Amino acid sequence: MTMIALPLPVAARKNYRALWRAYALMAPLVLFLLITFVGPIATLLWRGVADTELPDALPQTALALKQWDGRSAPDERLLQPFAQDLRAVSSKDLAAVARRLSYEAPQMRAMLTAAKRSVDSLDGSAQAFATLDPRWLTKETWQTFKRATGPAGSFHVLSALDLKHDYNEGIVSKGEEGLYRSILLRTFAIAAATTVICVLLAFPLCSFLDRRTPRTRNLLLLLLLLILLPFWTSILVRTTAWMVLLQDNGVVNTTLMYLGIIDAPMRLLYNRFGVILALVHVMLPFMVFPLLSAMQSSNKLLIQAAYSMGARPVFTFFRVYLPQVLPGLAAGALMVFIVTLGFYITPALIGGPGDQMISYYIAQFTTGTLNWGLASALGIILLAVTTLLYLIQARLARGRSQGTH
Repeated sequence: MTMIALPLPVAARKNYRALWRAYALMAPLVLFLLITFVGPIATLLWRGVADTELPDALPQTALALKQWDGRSAPDERLLQPFAQDLRAVSSKDLAAVARRLSYEAPQMRAMLTAAKRSVDSLDGSAQAFATLDPRWLTKETWQTFKRATGPAGSFHVLSALDLKHDYNEGIVSKGEEGLYRSILLRTFAIAAATTVICVLLAFPLCSFLDRRTPRTRNLLLLLLLLILLPFWTSILVRTTAWMVLLQDNGVVNTTLMYLGIIDAPMRLLYNRFGVILALVHVMLPFMVFPLLSAMQSSNKLLIQAAYSMGARPVFTFFRVYLPQVLPGLAAGALMVFIVTLGFYITPALIGGPGDQMISYYIAQFTTGTLNWGLASALGIILLAVTTLLYLIQARLARGRSQGTH
């Protein structure tokens, strides 16, 4: 059979057509990811640093504030542009500025409203503003304005860490006893406790399943509904089921009282115990399957070789077996920790006021107080922590793979 060689330009055109067809097939997926993943993350990042209300509504005041050092006493160089902006600003834009400033200083809403009503008597002099409200002549008032001059700033991100920018001392604490820092630490503590318990439960279970034949293993996985059930039911249904089980007159307390183990119902609901118990039930499959896969792919001959050379069980476990299953263990633990960080429904329904995680406050700021900036800043912190954990895990995995070669 004679092969006919195509001229190089014809072959190149065919290759280009095939390449463009491949790109065309990938285009819907890329567009979908841009709309549903990249776009929301970009919006989150921008809203976390955006500070556009004041420069949009009071442009002359914003320019004057950028020239002010934030430490000297306010004078007509700030008051006159502010008085001019007050005469021109609409009620809607002024309300947006008042809402932004009230995040930091609640009295600013009333001060701006009173200044707008008395704008005809404000000639830009210090005496006129002092007559209206002496607080207009304090540095603290205008430092609050200066922190909102935007169009981008660090106010929301610093607020999410209970910090603020002081023009005399730099970055300082807001003096609110670490409200958001304690919420973040609580979120990380709940996620870490859930991860540790999942590891402690999944490791012996996976080790037991790994020693069974494939047919027996599959049968046991089907019988272990406690492991597979979270994949089949809604998270709301699962959480509601735990509420029925853990309430004072629920199945658990009723059974324990019937058996005579306890005399009065134990408090199992609306506390940290109930939250972690429900989260472990939801997240355990995410730990079991990666770990079981790593155990199945481990080289059992190395373990037998270690025993044949006189190695003790503890040494064999930590030096031969654990390094082989560590990638699956780390992948499962990282998945459990990261997913648990964003839980909202389970802590909201089962936990008490002191058990709510950061997602609860993000939802509250988004739908309740409409403080999108602080909600986005808290989301940025979660995103940064998740990215950092992923990079650490990838670095450790790369180091282990290089060490084995």
